[in-house]
Amino acid sequence: MKEIFVTGKTLPEAYHKALTELYENGEIVDCPDYKQLQKEASITVCVEEPLAEPRVSRLIIGGAHEIKQYELEILDGILDFMISAAENVWEYTYHDRYAYQVPFIISELKRNPYSRRAIMNIRDFKVDSSNDDPACLQSIQYFMRDTADGSRALHCKILFRSNDLAEAFFYNAFALIRLQEKIAEELGVEVGTYTHRSNSMHCYEKDFDLIKGYIKGIKERPIEDLTYNYTDFFKELMEEEVPSIMKMVNEQKAKYNK
Repeated sequence: MKEIFVTGKTLPEAYHKALTELYENGEIVDCPDYKQLQKEASITVCVEEPLAEPRVSRLIIGGAHEIKQYELEILDGILDFMISAAENVWEYTYHDRYAYQVPFIISELKRNPYSRRAIMNIRDFKVDSSNDDPACLQSIQYFMRDTADGSRALHCKILFRSNDLAEAFFYNAFALIRLQEKIAEELGVEVGTYTHRSNSMHCYEKDFDLIKGYIKGIKERPIEDLTYNYTDFFKELMEEEVPSIMKMVNEQKAKYNK
């Protein structure tokens, strides 16, 4: 398998580089589980300044509603109740897998700011080894290191076994950076780099034309046309979606008697 490393100052810059690399240099392989071909490579994406603007790419499937819902799922576990529904709707959520481990991360980095032990394991062997939809996210590791000005920053290292670049990566990365931001605030330090590795970064055959169109835009249009600022624009759009998202959550709770 090909190994590809991309880096960018902002999340959209790094994401757009990853799209280009996968489309132009990914290998075509079979994907029997989904009965189609895929482009695939092992890709590591490093975002140097995760909170730098612009933070939102327009080259995604979805918009403010979908990003906000996913953020709420990751940060607040708004759909964790689906795991215990009588119909056994879901086997897991990422929030349910990691949330109970956050206190350890905080205490470990307070105990030793230079620790290499601040890891949250997401994979559950007993569940994932027999699940038709096993967790793609495998682990989250944090490092607190000194900066050039003498302060400290929290760096985040993410490992996915598999990641759909066109349909999932941006949502995953955006929400996990928000989690990194929350933990950094708890520790009273800056947000450092965000590094997101997928051993199988891929896009499915059904999305080849979509990716082709994205690449055309990346090469022909200025970054301003392909992104949104988060803090002074897109964040407000996301917040406006909260009532409709919570309405859906309450409807689902009523459906499953939760």
